[in-house]
Amino acid sequence: MQRLASSRRLLQAALAPGRAHSSLSAAAVAAAPENGAGAPKMPPFAYTPPPYDGPRVAEIAQKRAQFLSPSLFHFYDRPLNIVDGKMQYLFDEDGRRYLDAFGGIATVCCGHCHPDVIEAIVNQAKKIQHSTVLYLNHAIADFAEALAAKMPGDLKVVFFTNSGTEANELALMIARLYTGSHDIISLRNGYHGNAAATMGATAQSNWKFNVVQTGVHHALNPDPYRGAFGSDGEKYARDIQETIDYGTTGRVAGFISEAIQGVGGIVELAPGYLPAAYDMVRKAGGLCIADEVQAGVARTGSHFWGFEGQGVIPDIVTMAKGIGNGIPIGAVVTTPEIAKVLTRRSYFNTFGGNPVSTAAGHAVLKVLEKEKLQENAFVVGSYLKEKLNALKEKHDQLSATLGGKASFSGSSW
Repeated sequence: MQRLASSRRLLQAALAPGRAHSSLSAAAVAAAPENGAGAPKMPPFAYTPPPYDGPRVAEIAQKRAQFLSPSLFHFYDRPLNIVDGKMQYLFDEDGRRYLDAFGGIATVCCGHCHPDVIEAIVNQAKKIQHSTVLYLNHAIADFAEALAAKMPGDLKVVFFTNSGTEANELALMIARLYTGSHDIISLRNGYHGNAAATMGATAQSNWKFNVVQTGVHHALNPDPYRGAFGSDGEKYARDIQETIDYGTTGRVAGFISEAIQGVGGIVELAPGYLPAAYDMVRKAGGLCIADEVQAGVARTGSHFWGFEGQGVIPDIVTMAKGIGNGIPIGAVVTTPEIAKVLTRRSYFNTFGGNPVSTAAGHAVLKVLEKEKLQENAFVVGSYLKEKLNALKEKHDQLSATLGGKASFSGSSW
């Protein structure tokens, strides 16, 4: 009860006048009445979308079935036609409001149509939408500088891509080129993308096609909730060494992992796992890659990057999703020494570092700082986790342990 009271005080502070985007926190309070009576009600919100007069659900669904890939799926028996978004809310074709706890697959990190981000996009688009990185433009340089300032150690060189899959593909290629080795170690239950190399590193059968995926070894997942060794990260890490000893030449190109597995179910790695794993991989000549596509960009509340929660500094960091707040952009950040490996041939990305995308990304970083959204993620996420753990004690069917940090289980905005 003392911890719950503490979280409630933090939440009340977050709801104080002038607090950025406090209506989401208000929604959390309104949705969980103390006595459990009555249906949750949405709090007031000072925005009403304009009337929608476009195509309706049936027409859009028909076109989608006819002209888009049959692999695409949607949520709900009656799919939603989302036509408007404002901060933490979405609106359907009938003007009905929804609290967005999904964030466009963990992407919208500072609110739908945030005015500062929109202004940056529009201003840049009015000047020049696209040129190429073969010419100079301050937008890409400014954003790269701002990202580098968020990184620890010597992680100061940025390569821009268009997605998380592209970023992870590039990171794996860099590791193989730099080390001269081919073998990559990733974790069971991890997800890293859907192209050739990243599909190999992904270890969930429903995301893998029967195509050639060579040189990847999947180590035991350090799942503190369902794993064999509970929260003992060092015991799980022994499988890394055994994989190196029995599955490779003794030399590896690298190790890639999320600090918190996103697609795998918001699974935090067991404490102490990454320090032990990184040490073993580096002794085998490999580079350590942190996939921060979902866990990064202030989402954990306690840290800006997920790997910081394990007290490690990777050799390469990949990111996407939250750094653009919905604009397609990804990035790979590494050290100056490692970055030189791509000078052996010509390498660039036509759309990576696009002026509009990088202007948006820079605006996102500014909003996160100005509105203290990392702090808000910690406050709201802590409150939500307290409430979920309270429910766990009342209902036997809930998991023995509820994982997830901050906005991975709540939201930052």
